[in-house]
Amino acid sequence: MNLVQKLTPTARQLAYQNWEFGLFLHFGLRTFYEGYVDFDERRMDPAAFNPARLDCEQWIRTAKEAGMNYAVLTAKHHDGFSNWPSRYSQFSVAASPWKEGKGDVIREFVEACRKYDVKPGLYYSPFDGSADFYTQDSKAYDDYFVNQITELLSAYGDIDILWFDGCGSEGHTYDWYRIIGEIRRLQPQILIFNMGDPDFRWVGNEDGIAPVPCWNVVDATEFSILTEKKEQLGDRLWLPGECDVQMRGNWFYSDSDEHTLKSVEELMGIYLHSVGRGANLLLNIGPDRNGLLPEKDVERLLDFGAEIRRHVGSPFATLAQCDRRDHHTWVYETEQAQMLDLVVLEEDLTEGEHVRSFKISIITQKSRRPVTIYEGQHIGHKAIVRVPAIKVRGILVEITESDQEANLLGLSFHHVGNGNENGR
Repeated sequence: MNLVQKLTPTARQLAYQNWEFGLFLHFGLRTFYEGYVDFDERRMDPAAFNPARLDCEQWIRTAKEAGMNYAVLTAKHHDGFSNWPSRYSQFSVAASPWKEGKGDVIREFVEACRKYDVKPGLYYSPFDGSADFYTQDSKAYDDYFVNQITELLSAYGDIDILWFDGCGSEGHTYDWYRIIGEIRRLQPQILIFNMGDPDFRWVGNEDGIAPVPCWNVVDATEFSILTEKKEQLGDRLWLPGECDVQMRGNWFYSDSDEHTLKSVEELMGIYLHSVGRGANLLLNIGPDRNGLLPEKDVERLLDFGAEIRRHVGSPFATLAQCDRRDHHTWVYETEQAQMLDLVVLEEDLTEGEHVRSFKISIITQKSRRPVTIYEGQHIGHKAIVRVPAIKVRGILVEITESDQEANLLGLSFHHVGNGNENGR
């Protein structure tokens, strides 16, 4: 691949960053094997796969109600089980009793996404524990890789994301030039995660936390949870970050981890440390053995979505109410004092990322003097700044350093409180 320096985003990358919040779905044969872990040596039988009440619409309808804009389903995990009737593997839904071997999880998932206007993404593990030729014959495995990817990108219409997981691929060489060439030929608009010829990258942990700062332009990516080695890109590229994290303690469904279900408070903290730092958040729920999102997970996700809306959905002022001064300061003034505890900033990234530092100041209620309350070094797609509540007569947002003239695409001021003001 001919990777060249790219310091500005494509239209598709900007669109991806605007999606912000997505649902990760780990589901497959190992859903039916309690306690099965990555690279488990126990053999699994497709006869165990039988999600009698599979309802992909329940998955995606819940995601939509929670405010999610995209969803990524495991088409094939490390164990190699294909959630579609692949012609190139006998280890697939076609060998299961589900729908008498005529079912196709991928098709039902994509159709549900289209129904609810959620962008469909497919996770594909380049490592395949079911392919005994993975380490024996690289050419044969690349053929298999290309053939399966061709099936996924030819039979289901437009797919928005192809999510490559690097676990198991440490040290393995793929013919990425050929693989990526076929992917781009089949679906030129698809977004690729983290490997081969990526459009966006893993943030480097599975905790849902983006670092400070979280720049959009990088020269290397971390591609696997099993190694701290970075894959050098050969040049600096625009690759926005994505934070993936579990709702529970396991990626796939388990009977024994309900107690690990994250609270709304913890989930909101993760949101502020991911979306609030300019990255996307991909939150995982493992559908159960009936093929449904567990009831308590659904309830928690909907409560989380409501809490996000409570935080950022009702600003008392926006960019439209601000005056711009000296090309780098935005000022909001009010005669009626306002309680402030959260500020949301968005840089216009069309021509790249230029803000290197900024500060937020207030005009105090009584003395009406300016006081700086926050200093930051990165805005990017979005910076959500939570501060101790204070009553203000005005707010000043100043770009204190930028490598070119920077523009704000969005700016809003909020009073979130603790929820009691709304009867909670």
